[in-house]
Amino acid sequence: MGVQNAAGWLFSMPFLVLFTVFMAFPILATLLMSFTDFGLRNVTRPWEANFIGFENYTELFGDEKFLKSLFNTAYFVVVGVPLTIALGLVVAVLLNNGIDRARTFFRVGFYAPVVTTIVAVAVVWRFVLDPSDGLIAGLFSEVGLTAPDFLGSETLAMPSMIAMAVWRNVGTVMVLFIAGLQAIPTEVREAARLDGAGVWQEFRGITVPLLRPTLLYATVITTIGYLNVFEEPFVMTQGGPSDSTLTVSLNMYREGFNFFHMGYASAMAYVLFVVIMGITVLQLRLLKDNTK
Repeated sequence: MGVQNAAGWLFSMPFLVLFTVFMAFPILATLLMSFTDFGLRNVTRPWEANFIGFENYTELFGDEKFLKSLFNTAYFVVVGVPLTIALGLVVAVLLNNGIDRARTFFRVGFYAPVVTTIVAVAVVWRFVLDPSDGLIAGLFSEVGLTAPDFLGSETLAMPSMIAMAVWRNVGTVMVLFIAGLQAIPTEVREAARLDGAGVWQEFRGITVPLLRPTLLYATVITTIGYLNVFEEPFVMTQGGPSDSTLTVSLNMYREGFNFFHMGYASAMAYVLFVVIMGITVLQLRLLKDNTK
């Protein structure tokens, strides 16, 4: 047993070292920094940072920009998650049951945005949404209308970000739901059809209840991803116009790496962490009870 334990620790040591250096230590350091006024001057002399207690945290909730970014992130999640889950489920059902020809082609097509880099996605969406030469602008001009400036409008910028995020992430949800659909026993469906159940009755009474574990997992990981949204506003709008697409993660990045308020940015990171943990626990409680 001693030899086996030693071998186990030996093989796991590379991971433990990497995890400690690149994950555990930065997490702990960030927590400590959130209680200090750590800034650019402390990068070479971290021990000179002043301990200020919960001052960063109390200042956050009086910061209009942070509250705005918190609202924008909530807006992104509340609208984006249901759309992604619903569209992913519809696509999964169609590809699993409703489409017989070129099924693999459609699955690859829907999943392709997931593995496409954000830069490529941004180029495509900037072309699509460009108010003068974009694809949508061309469609508007065909009917004699002028396309709105989607990314330059405070009203339309966030919905445009949500549309891009849904398009990019629906493939992940689709794959999860297809796996869940294929795990449903065919005998259950056949029994329901023999009892006279229609398509909608079968979907509501059999498919959705048996997909609840998959729905739980898809909802949790999608929500966590959308709460951390950074790439879409960073690449497309830089948080504009007028901070209408400024999210907590982008705001954190600005405070930490543009203004070098690293202690303040660390406090922001842990507030976001607590929000993510709270929402995840709530989702697990609400949805897990229905999966038993």
